[in-house]
Amino acid sequence: MPGTSRVILILGAGPGIGQGVARAFASRGYKVAIAARSLKEADSTDDQLNITSDFSNPGDVVNAFTRVKKVLGIPSVVVYNASAWTPSLADDPFAIPLDGFNRDMTVNATSAFVAAQQAVLGFAELPADAARSFFFTGNILNVTAIPSFMSPGAGKSASAHMMMAAAAAYKDRGFKFYYADERKPDGTAAFKVDGDAHGKLFWELAEAETQGPWLQTFVKGVGYKDFGSLYRL
Repeated sequence: MPGTSRVILILGAGPGIGQGVARAFASRGYKVAIAARSLKEADSTDDQLNITSDFSNPGDVVNAFTRVKKVLGIPSVVVYNASAWTPSLADDPFAIPLDGFNRDMTVNATSAFVAAQQAVLGFAELPADAARSFFFTGNILNVTAIPSFMSPGAGKSASAHMMMAAAAAYKDRGFKFYYADERKPDGTAAFKVDGDAHGKLFWELAEAETQGPWLQTFVKGVGYKDFGSLYRL
């Protein structure tokens, strides 16, 4: 197996959160692997392993873990940042086609499940002082109804539950799971999220020795903030 350097795998990447998280961990000595549909593996560099992946196919998640383990080593930090959205009518959310709903659920939930499953298999092989942290990039949809975002909301809600269950189930083994949701200071959805703020939060949580609140609602420049009283369904 490749060396014992720390490794982060980011599933789903773009110029925002994916690159912000990659910068944060690379600057602290992590080897970085990024998997996304838009990437070309031939463009990999000494600083970043690219893995071409389409997360509407859960098999691509398994392939991404296989590739990063072979080239860099077992990832001790995994970030699931992929998402899909089929728009629906605000007054008729069930009007979207079934194939669109199924695709969105696969990307937003099923492939996230496979990623967490693969992460746990790897975490079990890592030493106790490894970060062993899994992050799901969420938003406010797991606690707030926006009918035109019905299908991604269903997927985010399912994955939020997975993070809640995993945080409880694996904390005694030192495996950490988080659903990250950037908010404005007043607790409303950020919508235009900040990649570097995500990178800072993920780094701090990965470095922590114990599981923090699995639902990581946070504000740029402030960090974690509990907006529980603002939840509405």
